[in-house]
Amino acid sequence: MGRTATMAVALVVGLAAGIFAAVPGIAAAQTTADRTQDRVAFPAHTIVGNVSYVGTATLNSFLITTPQGHILINSNYEDTVPLLRESVEKLGFKMTDIKIVLGSHAHPDHMQGDAVVKELTGGAMVMAMEQDVPALKTMKGPSGKEHPIDRVLKDGEQVTLGGTTVTAHLTPGHTRGCTTWTMRVPSGGRTYDVLIACAGLQEGAQLVNNKNYPEIAEDFAKSIKTFKSLPADVFLGAHSWFFDLAGKYKRLGGATNPYVDPAGYKAWVDNQGRSYNDVLAAQKKGL
Repeated sequence: MGRTATMAVALVVGLAAGIFAAVPGIAAAQTTADRTQDRVAFPAHTIVGNVSYVGTATLNSFLITTPQGHILINSNYEDTVPLLRESVEKLGFKMTDIKIVLGSHAHPDHMQGDAVVKELTGGAMVMAMEQDVPALKTMKGPSGKEHPIDRVLKDGEQVTLGGTTVTAHLTPGHTRGCTTWTMRVPSGGRTYDVLIACAGLQEGAQLVNNKNYPEIAEDFAKSIKTFKSLPADVFLGAHSWFFDLAGKYKRLGGATNPYVDPAGYKAWVDNQGRSYNDVLAAQKKGL
């Protein structure tokens, strides 16, 4: 990176630091969508074991640290990368130690920043589920950089670094390559099943006669079945309202880890199933 580019990044990071200092009081609970918080900083913190939170208030990024380098899940918008970098550094890590960049799905609010993050890390490998590759190839941020894809993943494929393995589960519907990540994480004398859900049924989803995505209803049905089959002690996701990030963060430091919430995951999956059935029935009725 040239001196001018380095100075520009430093300036934006400095602005991001000011945003962190001015963060308003964290909500007591976070269970509904609020897109006004996408570009608002959120405190970086450890979730469980080697899994930490480095995202914004509603766009979730996770740093998985290992002795051989780190894995980042979700770079988010290109213009929120300075907040991401600030979070990583506040935890005592370096962007250059990130070796692998993964994503939840091919929407700009989760993967637009991949090209910039690849540069800041000095060449981290960017990996994506094969069904999302066509959408990612057309995704560009304000910088106009081409979206990098160094390795194409298939359903069930594993990514391993420094003794940590994450598994990619294809859970399509939100996008064709929507990816839910799972891993086994040791912490405090036991091992937890950690799950980072890609996404569920979006508002306004067209399940019937969708010309751009004809198989969307079948894909969502398959994904709900997959969600039901996956174990989750620690339930995380691409957006904060999936699992009440703010509420759980406020309860950290107690006798139990609030992120350990298998019941919360089951409730989320059950809600996805109900919403899917209701929307599908209503749209079929409207034909």
